[in-house]
Amino acid sequence: MKVSVRKISEITGFSPATVSNALNYKKGVNAETSAKIFKVAQDLGYFEENHIRKIKFVMFKRDGAVVEDSPFFIQLISGVEQECRACGMEMQMCNLDKRDPGYQEQAKWIMNDKASAVILLGTEMVDADIDLIRGMTCPFIVIDYWKEDMSFDAMLINNADSARMATEYLIANGHKEIGYLRGDFRIKPFRSRFAGYQTALQKAGFPLNKDYIFTMATTIDGAYENMKRYLSEKVKLPTAFFADNDMIALGAMKAMAEFGIRIPEDISIVGFDDLTFSSISYPPLTTLRVPKQEMGRAVVRRLRNILKDNDGIKIKMQMCTQFIERESVKKI
Repeated sequence: MKVSVRKISEITGFSPATVSNALNYKKGVNAETSAKIFKVAQDLGYFEENHIRKIKFVMFKRDGAVVEDSPFFIQLISGVEQECRACGMEMQMCNLDKRDPGYQEQAKWIMNDKASAVILLGTEMVDADIDLIRGMTCPFIVIDYWKEDMSFDAMLINNADSARMATEYLIANGHKEIGYLRGDFRIKPFRSRFAGYQTALQKAGFPLNKDYIFTMATTIDGAYENMKRYLSEKVKLPTAFFADNDMIALGAMKAMAEFGIRIPEDISIVGFDDLTFSSISYPPLTTLRVPKQEMGRAVVRRLRNILKDNDGIKIKMQMCTQFIERESVKKI
């Protein structure tokens, strides 16, 4: 039989509101009261996995540069929300900001909330943040971050193969001097994309020319300013660029247009993500489409399996991309 807040209230003598606040780690319940409530809840089996009906979507931020300004994550979250609604689970959004003075306390609250399961968006995580994952006592899955010890479930984008495919597309269109628009915040997805770009060049027998690697901010405005600086210095340009994401590609394209550089007549560009406005840029951007909403739905389905099976098996999933050919690449 399902253990209710009312049942715990009857046994402990505390009001349902107090019990609910304690079980949800809300402020205002003293430590002694909270301990009594948790003891009874534990004895009654309230925290068994099959009781969990809430999923916390936790957006980890190291500096916010990647996750705060991209519409990519809005569509991902929409997919999570749709699947939660379809299976009758509650979804709660949480921001976990490393810059926040209360970061440690908030992280502890999230990690130890056995009444919820967690989807952790780890795009901005680096290996130094691994203690956050290792401290989790609730069921969880991580998006967009992976640690080689294979100690947790994760959903990733097939970054390396996708970047290799994009670079091979440029090579197939006759380009031999292919540059890389490199995001300045070296998140794991960007590093994997760089590996795919390198692999394609090596397979074709082309050298990696470091003069063609331009470091860019991960926002449109930031990438625009960075590219303007490169162009004002009259640097030598390749015939094509692969960009870490569409935001970088679109910012660079805007700067190039101001300097009279035509795309694709003078230089070709391929992006990554297929953001909504990439199809209406000038010219429309050739890119790699990530099925963002389906990615969100798949994560919820995997998390539900974790709750149901509780078998300790860890799964690393990769979402494949679709190459979207538009008008930003010229055959030479």
